[in-house]
Amino acid sequence: MQTTAKKVSESKVQQVQIVMNGEINGMGRLFGGKLMEWIDVVSAVVARRHCNCEVTTVAVDNLQFKAAAYINNTIVLEGQITYVGTTSMEVRVNTFVESLSGEKQLVNQAYLVMVALDANEHPTPVPQLILETDEERQEWEAGKRRNQLRKQRRIEQF
Repeated sequence: MQTTAKKVSESKVQQVQIVMNGEINGMGRLFGGKLMEWIDVVSAVVARRHCNCEVTTVAVDNLQFKAAAYINNTIVLEGQITYVGTTSMEVRVNTFVESLSGEKQLVNQAYLVMVALDANEHPTPVPQLILETDEERQEWEAGKRRNQLRKQRRIEQF
């Protein structure tokens, strides 16, 4: 496992799908659960690339459906690390419908929290994050606030 700092760009992921018959609901739209599955996979790959070890999903912090996707749409999922703690990583996954001309429309945005696991499936330290752009710094600050809110919610629940 590598614990030296890594750039956001080193773990970015893009996955492309075409919505097929078996993935639509009765209204002819992509099942939200199928999209959530794809988002979870993208998030896991981003986190694995960042920490170079196995990971598990511990929270879906935010999942917003902004528009529908339909049969035969091209779906593009883009994931990147936004914030890291000691053993956890926050990953943002943006999902787009891409037209045949290449134009993209955002249909979903999700933030997931992944935890790095050692060989015994215990949390293990993750590399720090090297922030290179203003957007990455803004995401880091927003991720820090979301992390504080998550901690506060855990305390209030127990």
